[in-house]
Amino acid sequence: MAESLIEQMDYIFKPKSVAVIGASNDVNKWGGKILDRAIRAKFQGRLYPVNPKEKEIMNLPAYKDIRDIPDPVDLAVFTVPSSQMPAMMKNCVEKGVRGGVVISADFAETGEQGRALEEETVRIAREGHLRFVGPNGNGVWTSAVGLNISPTEPRTPGPVGFISQSGSFGGTANRIAVARGFGFSKFISIGNQADLTATDYLEYLGQDDDTKVICLYMEGFKDGPRFIETARRVVREKPVLVLKSGSSSVGARATLSHTASIAGSDAVFDGVCRQAGIIRVEQLEHLFIMAEALFSQPIPRGKRIAVVGNGGQGVVSSDNLMKLGMEVPEFTAEDRRRLKSILPSNMPIPGNPVDFATGVFDTAGEIRMIDMLASFDYIDAILTSTPREVSFKKTPEEKSREILDAAYEFGRIPHKYGKPIVTLSWLPQMRIDEILKIVKIPNHEVIEDCVLTMSALVRYGEIKRRR
Repeated sequence: MAESLIEQMDYIFKPKSVAVIGASNDVNKWGGKILDRAIRAKFQGRLYPVNPKEKEIMNLPAYKDIRDIPDPVDLAVFTVPSSQMPAMMKNCVEKGVRGGVVISADFAETGEQGRALEEETVRIAREGHLRFVGPNGNGVWTSAVGLNISPTEPRTPGPVGFISQSGSFGGTANRIAVARGFGFSKFISIGNQADLTATDYLEYLGQDDDTKVICLYMEGFKDGPRFIETARRVVREKPVLVLKSGSSSVGARATLSHTASIAGSDAVFDGVCRQAGIIRVEQLEHLFIMAEALFSQPIPRGKRIAVVGNGGQGVVSSDNLMKLGMEVPEFTAEDRRRLKSILPSNMPIPGNPVDFATGVFDTAGEIRMIDMLASFDYIDAILTSTPREVSFKKTPEEKSREILDAAYEFGRIPHKYGKPIVTLSWLPQMRIDEILKIVKIPNHEVIEDCVLTMSALVRYGEIKRRR
């Protein structure tokens, strides 16, 4: 029986053995850097360095030729010059290798000679039933087997799958994710997409149990219609977010020399995203702050947002929410009375947004207010400040305990009511902010990021309901 695409790609993302062709003891060379990262990531399988000039590399026995390795090899990583690639690929086919990651560059992105080398490499691989990533990429990371074959330092496993047409974005993305307290299920630097394409990776991540949200950085597509159809299926179960470059004439020209991609019309791509149910973003950091909310928070049933803010903060938040198509509905008279009963006496009867600038509120009181807002059936989500660390006539130990209890109770509210919460950091409060990471409440330093995060949740809710 013919293998499915998923089974073919398992040799790349769930290999039991990996050979690094062009491995080196010098970590300043690609072959050394890649092998070093794989060793330090504590790959669960076997590693085989291949280099005709070495007997041992990084305390591992080295082999002159991949065909000399006595055991089966699932995945080959190529770090040799492009001129050697057809011969090396042929050796791998003879060995029975089924997966490849081609780090090597100087292929189609350099002109006709490079394109011919790329086409010959693809022909040999396909005749031998070997599927590969690249060329001209920065490797992959897969949490399934703890394999890091990219120049980035060891990664943290997490729920986000990242398909990137830029290898350098891998390191930047990793830093953003670590700072926000999450990691990646897969990172794939796809390069020129000579064999496997972005659509293939999207299809794979769509069925990957370790992946909850899929992010893409793209410069151009090899198979647009198939990508749209695949995305339409995937978004029924998982959010798909994309950052696409090449919207300007200069950017479009740069993508051609970077990864041999034709950027295409930006307006057409916008329409494609809407049709397929893809959420398009404009900045790399937005890609991951939105992803964080989509894997950590419930998806709202509608677009009606309760806003809690201090003076102008609430006003600006409300304005920005409405500009992005969300609603800030007024509370009913009965609910305003209920809210007033738990607010400090010097606060006015609350509206939406709730303005607590004139009130003195303790931490536990803020939590009670947010819980009540989440109980309103015409409110779908809440945008608020982080609970303030305010306690009176208490010892430092009592205050710390109160903050801990309040933050964890705050973290339970979204799943208690099935309604997401996004927070704006209220001055530097290390304890509250760190606990919010643990309880997976998205927390941002500027209002615009809070609103963009909320818009991603609302938009994906609409996408799911349409499908």
